[in-house]
Amino acid sequence: MKTMMLSAVTALFVFPAAASAQTAETAPPPPVTVSGSVAIASDYRFRGVSQSDEHMAIQGGLTVAHESGLYVGTWASNLAGWGTFGGANMELDLIGGYKTKVSPTGTLDVGVTWYMYPGGANKTDFAEPYAKLSGTAGPATLTAGVAYAPKQQAIGKWYNSGASAAAGVYDRPGAKDDNLYLWGDGAIAIAGTPITAKAHIGHSWGQDGLGPNATTVSPTGQYWDWSLGADTTWRNLTLGLAWVDTDISDREAGYLRPSFSKGQDGTGNIAGSTFLATLTAAF
Repeated sequence: MKTMMLSAVTALFVFPAAASAQTAETAPPPPVTVSGSVAIASDYRFRGVSQSDEHMAIQGGLTVAHESGLYVGTWASNLAGWGTFGGANMELDLIGGYKTKVSPTGTLDVGVTWYMYPGGANKTDFAEPYAKLSGTAGPATLTAGVAYAPKQQAIGKWYNSGASAAAGVYDRPGAKDDNLYLWGDGAIAIAGTPITAKAHIGHSWGQDGLGPNATTVSPTGQYWDWSLGADTTWRNLTLGLAWVDTDISDREAGYLRPSFSKGQDGTGNIAGSTFLATLTAAF
């Protein structure tokens, strides 16, 4: 009798627990997920060009994704604040898009980024639609992307040179231009380690001057940028180290100065090579 009672009591506890565990394991994912990250970087490089005057940057982002593939997000970073982007000290990006599987290992992601510069002068914000295709093969992930910003005043050639910008004299007020950026990324996890090796290459085509507030997306009209590095992850922390560079030489960037230089003093190349370190916490 004691044995039967013990078996019955055990069943009362074990069977519901097992059923609960099975339910938890088979429960579908939530229809809406929220993810984000905060990071500190030794420099903020946008397509190889420093946006923080080669100083440290604090950055963060948040994304809300629906099971349908639709998502919205935001991302922000501090800037140099010494005149670039109309004196703005911050970049705030608003992002919306759609992501879908195109094969068991392939994903297509299309959307638009709205670049905003709160506190800066007018005509600095611009929109840039994008599309990227990613695929995995074993430990490797490859991504190819395109971003095209249609003609807008924010990326128009209002100044033909840095001297005009310094004098505050527009050469082509109200001008509009577009910008095309193609890029490819590769990442491969190194077996038996928490390290992932990464590589990037990109090419920009756009206006060869300065925008309405001495800004530019493609400083010399067209240029290459690239990086080589590695990430290592521990729990939710990722340390990234990379060598970042462009093919924009001091001579090629000369006509953009003093605007296109460290501290806007006419010296230094904010598109030169640098060793970039980033520490990111995901949540």
